[in-house]
Amino acid sequence: MAISEFSKKYHEKMFPGYRSSFLETDPEFIERFDNFAFDEVVNSDDLDDKVRFIAILATLIGCQGTDEYRAMLPAALNYGVTPVEVKEIVYQAVAYLGIGRVFPFLKTTNEVLLSRGVKLPLEGQASTAAENRLEAGERAQIAIFGEGMRGFANTGRETCGQVNKWLVDNCFGDWYTRSGLDYRQREMITFCFLSAQGGCEPQLISHAAANMRLGNDREFLIKVVSQCLPYIGYPCSLNALRCVNEAAKNE
Repeated sequence: MAISEFSKKYHEKMFPGYRSSFLETDPEFIERFDNFAFDEVVNSDDLDDKVRFIAILATLIGCQGTDEYRAMLPAALNYGVTPVEVKEIVYQAVAYLGIGRVFPFLKTTNEVLLSRGVKLPLEGQASTAAENRLEAGERAQIAIFGEGMRGFANTGRETCGQVNKWLVDNCFGDWYTRSGLDYRQREMITFCFLSAQGGCEPQLISHAAANMRLGNDREFLIKVVSQCLPYIGYPCSLNALRCVNEAAKNE
């Protein structure tokens, strides 16, 4: 077996002129991995390249793949993901993974963008302020999950303290309301954060359903899981597929 011509061309567009040292130290591994990830998987469906790389970046943050994220971020930019879109992926990840796990990715993103001549900070994308972030967050929740989310900020005080309110004004009011990504893209990356980190199946089912409400249907989510499988492996991918199918039952 040898690395396929398609895989070579795909790899060259991702990393122009780059030759991995693994070709010398681990040639059998690279042969099988590149043929699988950059040929068999890529050619398994019609998912757009840019969508694929947005999903991969979110997945790598979710699984804490810092070294692979550093490697794949230039590839994502070469396939059309914009610096603004990359920053929005990283910023939103904080709501689902916390700054403790996202901090290295923010640093890496800045280093890669600066190395490519991108001036920082980027143009601001915020659309809310302290005075309206709660109301805007509720509108976003309702648009994504439906009317059942109206008044959610005022629920669960005895059992959850302020967390339900923070979900509205911080998670949705601060991050989902930003420009740079639309609701469909934001729900897709949330799905990737949750599927990659594992142990979040109730939330994953809920966000799979939200994706479907926004037009990211079951078939689309299966494609996303499939394209991210080389980066998170089979157990997390199979769990994600189970959650997608569970959510589809109620649609």
